[in-house]
Order: sequence, then C-alpha cells, then structure tokens
Amino acid sequence: MTTKTVASEVTNDQLVSELWARDVPFLFGEQIPPHPLLDPAALIQSLAQSNEARVRMALIPLFLRHPEFSFDAKKADGALSFQTGQLYLRFYYTASILLQRKYRERLVKIFGEQRQLPDLFSSMLGVSLNQNHVQALGELAKRHQILSGQKLNWLETYEHGAERFVKHVEKFR
Repeated sequence: MTTKTVASEVTNDQLVSELWARDVPFLFGEQIPPHPLLDPAALIQSLAQSNEARVRMALIPLFLRHPEFSFDAKKADGALSFQTGQLYLRFYYTASILLQRKYRERLVKIFGEQRQLPDLFSSMLGVSLNQNHVQALGELAKRHQILSGQKLNWLETYEHGAERFVKHVEKFR
C-alpha cells in the first residue's frame, strides 16, 4: 500500500474516506478505500485547507482518536501556505488538547489509554493551557474570534466536534 504525501487536489469525499479508514467516523459521505491513501500530515493539511467547515472541524476528532499524529500536525503546519489553514489547524489542535482532558475518562473507555497531545501551538496563539480546561477553552475561543476576525461561537464549535464524535463511537463500539 502506497500513501500519498501531497495534499493537493483532495476532495472532501476523499477526506471522509480517509477519516473512516483511520477509525474516525465523524463525517458521512462516500467511503471508498478501506485503507488510508494519504499520510497523516497530508490528511491534516487537507482537512485544514478544506472549503467546508464540517470537514475542517474533523481535525478535532482526528486528534482525539490519534494523538500520535501530533508530529504530523507540526509537519502539516509547516506545509500550509495559507494563514487561514494554519489558524484552523493551530486552534483545532489546541482545542483538542483541552477536549482530550475533558473527555479523558470516556476516551479511555472507548480506545484504552492513549498518549496526551503535546502543546505545539498555544504560545503562537497567545493562550495559556495551565488553567482548567473549561477556562482555557473559553480563552482559546475568544482568541480564535480575534485572530480569525470571525465572530462565531468557537467554543460551541470545539465542543460540538468532540461531543458528536465521542457519542458516536460510544454508541457503536
């Protein structure tokens, strides 16, 4: 099996298939290959660059399911040429760290003990992860609004991505 290392021209349906092939049943769509075709960094890069918010949000379940992809997140961040893609990756990755803490017990019941996501981007984003996860998520969401210029409820977006994924895998495991 050969995996692609380039994230160019990957469709959203292909990304859905890639997620399912990695045991991340978060999005629904056409599912073609039973095995991943993209390397993890290319998948992360493609998700961050997607033109669909729901596809970008899949970064959160991906990191919750595969904390071992943290090295690939750093690699993808370096390969992203658009600042918006970097912002999505950095904020969703950092949110995943906090959500991993919040959902720790449930994630351990589902997947067993997993490594903790290391902090890669919080200092770049100007946020502290030293406080409790509820406060830190709120601070992260506010910072996301400022840096993105989008007055969205980022806290709810982060929570929705994690909760939907965790509930789904709890139900079908």
